[in-house]
Amino acid sequence: MTAPPRSPAERRRDTERRLADDVDVWVASASPDGAPHLVPLSFDWDGEALLMATLADSPTGRNLAASRTARLGPGPTRDVVMIEGTVEVFDLDALPRERVDLFVERADFDPRPLAAPYCWFRITPRRIQAWREVNELKGRELMRDGRWLA
Repeated sequence: MTAPPRSPAERRRDTERRLADDVDVWVASASPDGAPHLVPLSFDWDGEALLMATLADSPTGRNLAASRTARLGPGPTRDVVMIEGTVEVFDLDALPRERVDLFVERADFDPRPLAAPYCWFRITPRRIQAWREVNELKGRELMRDGRWLA
């Protein structure tokens, strides 16, 4: 039996809880010629943006740096959250230590001492959608142009 649809406010709370509690997210990007790429990455949410790290010369790193856009999918497929965001790229030493330490604590991963060339990627949501079943498709858009609707 399908549960009754959640209100927009409930969906927003659930989405913010997922961002606060989850550690990993699917990151979809595309190359300049349109080749898709999908990988899981660890992240930290600061209430405004997701911070993640990956190799600068990996397909994901190159795609994010070139397009400056990404689509993220945290959580299970029966509790969909889709995030479209803009990407900022930072060298490993460019962010405040306190911000990086929060990422390291949450993700249990620190790219700073590694020899491979990692970068930070800060993804700021511009659009967020959330739904569970077909009865939640209407009203699934929770954020548009970087502003919460609910």
